[in-house]
Amino acid sequence: MALLLVRHAQASYGSEDYDRLSPLGWTQAELLGRWLAGHAPPFARVRVGAMRRHRETLAAIRKAFGEAGLALPEAEEDPALNEFDHGAVIRAFLVERADADLRARAGSHDPQVVGPMLHAAILAWARDELDAVPECWTGFGQRVARAGTAAVAAGEEGAVLVVSSGGVIARLAQQALEVPAARAVDLNLAIRNASINEFVARQGQLRFGSYNTLPHLAHDRRLWTHF
Repeated sequence: MALLLVRHAQASYGSEDYDRLSPLGWTQAELLGRWLAGHAPPFARVRVGAMRRHRETLAAIRKAFGEAGLALPEAEEDPALNEFDHGAVIRAFLVERADADLRARAGSHDPQVVGPMLHAAILAWARDELDAVPECWTGFGQRVARAGTAAVAAGEEGAVLVVSSGGVIARLAQQALEVPAARAVDLNLAIRNASINEFVARQGQLRFGSYNTLPHLAHDRRLWTHF
């Protein structure tokens, strides 16, 4: 049965409170909801992470379903769907692994600076090269696997909508594809806000379907964001 995992819409990158949707994020989430209401199969279950950006994305989807006269099941909150602590990983990387030049540029909000730094930080974390992190790479993977198992179980009743974050979806894709950790880092940084990622449950296992699709935003690339 189909499991649609959507990444939350754009959060408030660069602000004091990242964990809330930006104005653009609300637009992305509303368009996502309208597309799902018009094209997705009826959902038997809905699962959502415990972060504000997850709940707000789902709220916009639910509003679109209501406007279309469609019902959406009550959400089951699962903290295992929460994103890893990006801030802690970056801070540990800057202290433990980065050179002076990179540390000097760390406060930049320029995607050309942030993107490579985030890739290097997550890759170091995936290689167990960072000590001062609240959750190790392996522990994160185990948590994500539990979330995947719960989604598969929910799928026994029909199609499932899951609202989560890029890191979680990337790790589920890695596990389903059985590829190395470095590929999970690439998948993580490639995933766009409010993207649709399809998995299927076969014989109790999560299998890969499609990744990082944006049919609801295809009309305007200005709506495409990574963070």
